[in-house]
Amino acid sequence: MRADQTKGKKKRPWLRVTGIVFLLLFIGVGVYVYSVYSSLTSAVDTMHQPVERETKRPADVTLEQKDPFSVLMLGVDERPGDRGRSDTMIVLTVNPELNSVKMLSIPRDTRTEIVGRGSQDKINHAYAFGGVEMSMDTVEHFLDIPIDYYLKVNMEGFKDIVDSVGGVLVTNDQEFSQGGHQFAKGEILLNGDKALSYVRMRKQDPRGDFGRQQRQRQIIEGVIKKGANFSTLSKFDDIFGALEKNVKTNLTFDQMVGIQSDYKVAGKSVEQMQISGSGTMISNIYYYSVPAEEQQRVQNELKEHLEL
Repeated sequence: MRADQTKGKKKRPWLRVTGIVFLLLFIGVGVYVYSVYSSLTSAVDTMHQPVERETKRPADVTLEQKDPFSVLMLGVDERPGDRGRSDTMIVLTVNPELNSVKMLSIPRDTRTEIVGRGSQDKINHAYAFGGVEMSMDTVEHFLDIPIDYYLKVNMEGFKDIVDSVGGVLVTNDQEFSQGGHQFAKGEILLNGDKALSYVRMRKQDPRGDFGRQQRQRQIIEGVIKKGANFSTLSKFDDIFGALEKNVKTNLTFDQMVGIQSDYKVAGKSVEQMQISGSGTMISNIYYYSVPAEEQQRVQNELKEHLEL
């Protein structure tokens, strides 16, 4: 037998071992991907909570045709036996043709008509009176645009979401204390408990509710950034578990996949809008009053973005 044949036979077992290792790795990756997919679909199914209501939109949004759409984000303090109020109300309008997103934070004390109650009150009371549906109806009336989807986050459980991604980095523009925590100026790492106190501070901020809204957006952006990072995949069970316990939406799994696929470029350009007004006391109750012309300006900008 020639020497090169003997050498070739010696190599073949190593080739077989290498092939088996790669096969096992391939199978392992496949099982892992399936496990992630299965956990994700399970979480989304639990999160999915449709609403029954009539909207201002004459025809349903068709995501397959890349129609512009709107989302109402609600941050709610829910406790056992108490529906709570939506202290965070953010409207997002998404336009894939313009590759842009507009983000409007509505001050929680904004005085407006609560649709379904026939009375003027603080806009965040709509959730306490009638839940997600009344909140969507009221915001839709206030902004005069259709509200297509909602995303509700239980703020008491929001800390679980922050912890599930290993905390978030934010740049704090002022030193303050809140909820037993001290927040230094500059870049700080927040765990879930600190993040909840960070977004709740309002009275020490000269910007009032607008400063609080900015901190809320910092945390939301931080969670999204960390959640999309490859290093957090090992924690996907924690992440999906936190989401399914604390988030509700009328978006289906297929719609979420469609948005991720066809609208993700738009998310790279987010313009933050602000609605101007002033504080006023009515019957010894504080309200945020928005002038009619300012309300009209915001309505027109959002309508144009939604191509209405």
